Amino acid sequence: MTELNEVGGFAGRLREALGRAVFGQSAVIEQVLTATLAHGHVLLEGPPGTAKTLLARSLAILVGGRFSRVQFTPDLMPSDLTGLSILSPGEQQLVFRPGPVFSDMLLADEINRAPAKTQSALLEAMQERQVSVDGQVHALPEALMVFATQNPVEFEGTYPLPEAQLDRFLMKIVVGYPDEEAENAMLDQVHRGFDSSRESTWNLDRLGSVEELQQVRRAIVEKVTVSPAVLGYIASLVRATRQSPRLLLGASPRASTMLLQASKAMAALRERDFVTPDDVRDLVAPVLRHRVLLSPETEIEGIAADRCLEEVVRRVPVPRQ
Repeated sequence: MTELNEVGGFAGRLREALGRAVFGQSAVIEQVLTATLAHGHVLLEGPPGTAKTLLARSLAILVGGRFSRVQFTPDLMPSDLTGLSILSPGEQQLVFRPGPVFSDMLLADEINRAPAKTQSALLEAMQERQVSVDGQVHALPEALMVFATQNPVEFEGTYPLPEAQLDRFLMKIVVGYPDEEAENAMLDQVHRGFDSSRESTWNLDRLGSVEELQQVRRAIVEKVTVSPAVLGYIASLVRATRQSPRLLLGASPRASTMLLQASKAMAALRERDFVTPDDVRDLVAPVLRHRVLLSPETEIEGIAADRCLEEVVRRVPVPRQ
């Protein structure tokens, strides 16, 4: 699958299938698919019961990926995530037993409940796609993608995620409640037998393979074009966050590369071989909201990062195509 029209068709089938399992979250599905095509990690923030786990699990089924779920808790050890070396009775030597991070798609549920050592182990896996155990480095699957979830309203027993780790997530996606029509449709499907705890009721068939997904990712990198004007637009947006009086810390140069990477994937998802300013604007909030720090005055006023980013977008001139 190397032609972009094939990429768009594949992504469209994924979007349609996910919509049958996850109701009323079309914008979230588009952003998650964009991150998946861009091969970036995703932080899903939303209250319990908004299908965050269902979304990640459904996507793994559709692409035939190895899926692992880890419930992060305050007593979770790094070895519970990475694996450990144990003594083999027959060979009298240490044998490495891989942990759940050795998968194509890892769901880190309630990631902000894990202590610093475990967060550090996950950070290495996310950034380097490897883990270090007992002085030995073990490579992780090339296709590894981390889906992390956190509850925005529960703080007891949680640990703030380090800025370095937040910066490794391509997107922070806010998952809200579905609208009335979608929630009614969901209830109708549950009445007909849909059960989020039983995969057999999800009506999902495998649409591809991890190898095909990797081909799609490479095709997007190689074949989606970006004009100099749009490249300049991306850079201007990121630099403008560093000049905003509402922000104590703006987005880093890594944010520019992440916004570019996501914009190319968004264009392919929308079945185009070039990036438009609209692609970039639609991704400013999910790509940058976790990469900026609000000033104390902004926090006191109760102004959210998304509103600050909206102001930045309004100030930066849009290039002509």
